[in-house]
Amino acid sequence: MTRRLHSLARGVAVAALCLAGAALAQPAPKGSGIESKDYKWNAMEGEKVEALALKGDLANGAAAYEVCSACHLPSGSGRSDGTFPQLAGQHTTVLIKQIADIRAGRRDNPIMYPFATTLTDPQELADVAAYIQSLPIPTGNGKGPGTNLAVGEELFKRDCVQCHGDHGQGNAEKFYPVLAGQHYEYLLRQIRDIAALRRRNANPDMVKVVQGYKDEELQAVVDYMSRLHWPERSGKAGGG
Repeated sequence: MTRRLHSLARGVAVAALCLAGAALAQPAPKGSGIESKDYKWNAMEGEKVEALALKGDLANGAAAYEVCSACHLPSGSGRSDGTFPQLAGQHTTVLIKQIADIRAGRRDNPIMYPFATTLTDPQELADVAAYIQSLPIPTGNGKGPGTNLAVGEELFKRDCVQCHGDHGQGNAEKFYPVLAGQHYEYLLRQIRDIAALRRRNANPDMVKVVQGYKDEELQAVVDYMSRLHWPERSGKAGGG
């Protein structure tokens, strides 16, 4: 109960920080990323390992998620314009890895960083990840223009399906994210950042694939991805 009350109070404070601007927060650290010759995409170390070994508590996770809902909305649907990603239904492994990477400075996200640092310990990281995974994936995500879907489907089936699955379900054990229900604009921004080495915690195997694409091919495959549907975790259309 103490943890839950602490999380709710913290949610109000951090929501105020969101409105005031992320510039008020201290800058994130700069951890070693893909630019380093010693970079290991998913080194099993630090708080990530601790959080992965813990069972997440959904009630505590719901309270901790109050912080996240200011941007990602209570449903976890994010924003259809891609400013904030859809989180609902994402694998706990992926969520834990990405949040831990942001906290450690391996993934640059100055807007997310002050929120990520409010999680008190590996248990709370496991809690909020478990809660987010439990949320049904909304079906009202922002989709692409639909102008080159045949090319997008061909590229997806050639280069992406073996890791992300036919339905965009990803692979929890291998830390490959769920793509189903994700917004087109967010996906496109991320895949461009991966290709340009701006996403410093990117999987090198994915970098090799997308660096060979022309930008119109990136747009086509992301357009196709934005239409993937995973019935196992899907819910009703929603945005709030």
